[in-house]
Parts: sequence; structure tokens; C-alpha cells
Amino acid sequence: MAMAGGRQTDRVKAFRHEGYLRHAQFRWAKIGAVAAIAAIAVYLFHDPDPRPNGGTWYGYTLGTIGALLILWLTALGIRKRTMTRNAWSLKAWTSAHVYLGLTLLVIGTLHTGFQLGWNVHTLAYALMVLVIASGMFGVVVYSLLPRMLSDNRGELTETQMLDNLRSIDRQLNDAAQPLEGANAALIVGALAEDAFASGLWARLSGRERRGATWLARERLDASDAASVRAEILLGRKLEMLRQIQQHLRLRALLEIWLYVHVPVTIALIAALAAHIVSVFFYW
Repeated sequence: MAMAGGRQTDRVKAFRHEGYLRHAQFRWAKIGAVAAIAAIAVYLFHDPDPRPNGGTWYGYTLGTIGALLILWLTALGIRKRTMTRNAWSLKAWTSAHVYLGLTLLVIGTLHTGFQLGWNVHTLAYALMVLVIASGMFGVVVYSLLPRMLSDNRGELTETQMLDNLRSIDRQLNDAAQPLEGANAALIVGALAEDAFASGLWARLSGRERRGATWLARERLDASDAASVRAEILLGRKLEMLRQIQQHLRLRALLEIWLYVHVPVTIALIAALAAHIVSVFFYW
């Protein structure tokens, strides 16, 4: 009985979802924390003359570790193309990428010895900080936004939301046939409104877009049965547009950080190469 209970517990553990941040009971968080604490401890106890900087034995050691770590961290983009289930699964690699990336912030900062200026060395450090900051933003949005996306969609898929919008447009077109004059013109404008027309800033900020549909519902003269039906359909279309635009905003937030993280990572590699060359050939 005890063995059966143990097997059941093992199955529950096996099927329980474990995100990359909690992978192997925070193995890489612990490794990263130990490495960071060790680096800080050595920094506090070593006594360089005249002051800590990247040119001491400790500075060179941290610089070498940091450079190798940066190159390894950039390999995640290549690793994502291969799915495996072993100890170095994609989940394990991503977990190590996140926590060792945070450790790199400590290693890189101690490597500088807090000696910063307007030069290529500080440029490499600044780019490293920017890459880490954008990566932290990515971790946060990937932790929070998928649930918000699901809550916004309800039971609908993205395709179903667009199908619903087209269905409302067809009903709105039929309802507008008896209308004349200004009311008919307002409906024509609402039918032409594009759910994807909002600009990037409006999409990211979540600012409500007051387009042709909003204008039509505000100005429609609902004085007869046909116009009242059109007004109701305009309200339904407006609600569907809000849902689609919220969906687009959340998706943009999920992806926009990559437009900073990836290019700045490439710039970091270039600045890092310039930093290393200048140190070994011009000093």
C-alpha cells in the first residue's frame, strides 16, 4: 500500500507543471547565487594597488569568466532550435540562461572595479546591463501576460475573435440597409474600420482607440427600430474591437522586448570584442 502511495506521489510530481524558473528546485538560482556571493567575497578581501580595476589578476579572472559566460548565454537562440528531454533540456538551458545572466551582472560590475568612463570598456558594460535588463523584462512579461491573454480571449481563439468580428459586420451591413443619409454614412465608416489599424504606441499603451465605430455609435440618431438595431450592433462591434486590440497589445508586449534584447546582444558581442582587443593590444 505504501509502495502504491509512493508511486502515485511520483506520478503526481511527474505530471505537475514546473516552469523554467523553478526547474530542478531552483538549481540554477542556487548555483548563480553561490557564484555571485563567492565573487563578492573575494572582491572584498583582495587588496589591489592602487584600487580595484579590470587590470588586476582578479579583474582579468572575472573578465574572462564574464566574456565566456556572455558567449554561452547567447547560444540559447541556437539551442532553442533543438528540443531534448535530457539533463540539458531546453527548460534546463533556459533556467540556467536566466539565473547565470543575473549572476553576470555581479561578475561584470566587479570586473570593472567601479571604474567607469566614456570609453569602449564602459560601453560594453552598459550594453551588458541593457541586455540583462531587457531579459528581466522578458521574464516578467512571460510570467504574467499569458494568463492575461487567456483571460482576455475567454474561450475564443484569435481566429474565432476575427470570425466574430466579421459576423457582426455582416449583421451590421444588413441592419444598415433601411437607413439613409447621415446614419447610413456612419455605418459605412464603421464597417470600413480596421481592427489592426492602431499604431504601435497606441497598441502598447493600451490607450482606447476612438475610431469610426465609436464615432458612429456616438452620433447615430437612434429614432427608429432599424437605427436602434444598428446601435446595438455597433456596441457589440466596439466591444469586440476592444477585445482584439487588448489581445494585440498583450502579444506586442510579449514580443517587443526581443526587438531590444537581440540587437543589443549583438552590439554587446561587438563591443566586447573591441574591449578585449583594446586591452590586450593597446595597453
